[in-house]
Amino acid sequence: MPHSSDSSDSSSFSQSPPPSKQDSSDDMRKVQRREKNRIAAQKSRLRQTQKADTLHLESEDLERQNAALRREIKQLTEEMKHFASMLSSHEPLCSILTSPPPPPEVLYTTHSFHQPHISSPRFQH
Repeated sequence: MPHSSDSSDSSSFSQSPPPSKQDSSDDMRKVQRREKNRIAAQKSRLRQTQKADTLHLESEDLERQNAALRREIKQLTEEMKHFASMLSSHEPLCSILTSPPPPPEVLYTTHSFHQPHISSPRFQH
Protein backbone atom coordinates (compact mmCIF):
# COMPACT_ATOMS: atom_id res chain seq x y z
CA MET A 1 0.00 0.00 0.00
CA PRO A 2 1.65 3.19 -1.16
CA HIS A 3 1.84 6.14 1.16
CA SER A 4 0.61 8.91 -0.97
CA SER A 5 0.74 11.35 1.90
CA ASP A 6 4.51 10.73 2.27
CA SER A 7 5.20 11.38 -1.38
CA SER A 8 3.19 14.57 -1.33
CA ASP A 9 5.01 15.65 1.84
CA SER A 10 8.43 15.09 0.29
CA SER A 11 7.48 16.96 -2.84
CA SER A 12 6.26 19.91 -0.81
CA PHE A 13 9.60 20.05 1.07
CA SER A 14 11.69 19.93 -2.08
CA GLN A 15 9.76 22.77 -3.63
CA SER A 16 10.36 25.90 -1.57
CA PRO A 17 8.86 29.20 -2.43
CA PRO A 18 11.15 31.70 -4.13
CA PRO A 19 13.28 33.63 -1.65
CA SER A 20 11.80 36.90 -0.60
CA LYS A 21 13.73 40.10 0.11
CA GLN A 22 13.30 39.41 3.83
CA ASP A 23 14.87 35.93 3.50
CA SER A 24 17.86 37.18 1.53
CA SER A 25 18.34 40.03 4.04
CA ASP A 26 18.26 37.52 6.92
CA ASP A 27 20.77 35.31 5.10
CA MET A 28 23.03 38.29 4.55
CA ARG A 29 22.88 39.16 8.26
CA LYS A 30 23.68 35.54 9.18
CA VAL A 31 26.72 35.55 6.91
CA GLN A 32 27.89 38.88 8.33
CA ARG A 33 27.33 37.72 11.89
CA ARG A 34 29.25 34.48 11.24
CA GLU A 35 32.12 36.41 9.67
CA LYS A 36 32.21 38.85 12.58
CA ASN A 37 32.16 35.93 15.03
CA ARG A 38 34.94 34.15 13.10
CA ILE A 39 37.13 37.27 13.30
CA ALA A 40 36.37 37.73 17.02
CA ALA A 41 37.27 34.07 17.71
CA GLN A 42 40.48 34.45 15.73
CA LYS A 43 41.43 37.58 17.74
CA SER A 44 40.58 35.79 20.98
CA ARG A 45 42.82 32.84 20.07
CA LEU A 46 45.63 35.24 19.16
CA ARG A 47 45.30 37.07 22.50
CA GLN A 48 45.29 33.73 24.32
CA THR A 49 48.47 32.65 22.51
CA GLN A 50 50.16 35.97 23.26
CA LYS A 51 49.22 35.69 26.93
CA ALA A 52 50.62 32.14 27.07
CA ASP A 53 53.85 33.33 25.41
CA THR A 54 54.16 36.20 27.90
CA LEU A 55 53.59 33.85 30.84
CA HIS A 56 56.19 31.45 29.44
CA LEU A 57 58.79 34.24 29.15
CA GLU A 58 57.96 35.46 32.65
CA SER A 59 58.30 31.92 33.99
CA GLU A 60 61.73 31.54 32.36
CA ASP A 61 62.83 34.88 33.83
CA LEU A 62 61.67 33.85 37.31
CA GLU A 63 63.51 30.53 36.95
CA ARG A 64 66.73 32.44 36.12
CA GLN A 65 66.22 34.77 39.09
CA ASN A 66 65.54 31.80 41.36
CA ALA A 67 68.74 30.07 40.21
CA ALA A 68 70.77 33.27 40.76
CA LEU A 69 69.32 33.67 44.26
CA ARG A 70 70.09 30.03 45.09
CA ARG A 71 73.70 30.56 43.97
CA GLU A 72 73.88 33.67 46.14
CA ILE A 73 72.47 31.78 49.15
CA LYS A 74 75.07 29.04 48.62
CA GLN A 75 77.90 31.61 48.38
CA LEU A 76 76.69 33.49 51.48
CA THR A 77 76.35 30.22 53.41
CA GLU A 78 79.93 29.32 52.54
CA GLU A 79 81.06 32.79 53.59
CA MET A 80 79.18 32.45 56.88
CA LYS A 81 80.87 29.09 57.52
CA HIS A 82 84.24 30.69 56.78
CA PHE A 83 83.57 33.54 59.24
CA ALA A 84 82.29 31.13 61.89
CA SER A 85 85.46 29.09 61.50
CA MET A 86 87.63 32.21 61.74
CA LEU A 87 85.72 33.33 64.83
CA SER A 88 86.00 29.96 66.56
CA SER A 89 89.76 29.87 65.91
CA HIS A 90 90.09 33.49 67.06
CA GLU A 91 88.05 33.26 70.27
CA PRO A 92 90.62 31.30 72.34
CA LEU A 93 93.32 33.85 71.43
CA CYS A 94 91.24 37.00 71.78
CA SER A 95 92.49 39.28 74.55
CA ILE A 96 89.22 41.21 74.58
CA LEU A 97 87.23 38.09 75.43
CA THR A 98 89.68 36.89 78.11
CA SER A 99 90.15 40.25 79.87
CA PRO A 100 87.64 41.59 82.42
CA PRO A 101 85.08 44.05 81.08
CA PRO A 102 86.25 47.68 81.02
CA PRO A 103 84.72 50.22 83.41
CA PRO A 104 81.54 51.87 82.12
CA GLU A 105 83.21 55.21 81.32
CA VAL A 106 85.60 53.46 78.91
CA LEU A 107 82.70 52.01 76.94
CA TYR A 108 81.57 55.46 75.86
CA THR A 109 84.89 56.84 74.63
CA THR A 110 85.29 57.37 70.91
CA HIS A 111 87.15 54.66 69.08
CA SER A 112 88.70 54.64 65.65
CA PHE A 113 87.57 51.59 63.70
CA HIS A 114 89.19 52.35 60.37
CA GLN A 115 90.84 48.96 60.00
CA PRO A 116 88.63 45.90 60.22
CA HIS A 117 89.55 43.25 62.75
CA ILE A 118 88.73 40.42 60.32
CA SER A 119 89.16 41.07 56.65
CA SER A 120 86.96 39.63 53.98
CA PRO A 121 87.26 39.98 50.22
CA ARG A 122 83.56 40.83 50.18
CA PHE A 123 84.08 43.96 52.29
CA GLN A 124 87.36 45.18 50.83
CA HIS A 125 87.27 48.05 48.34
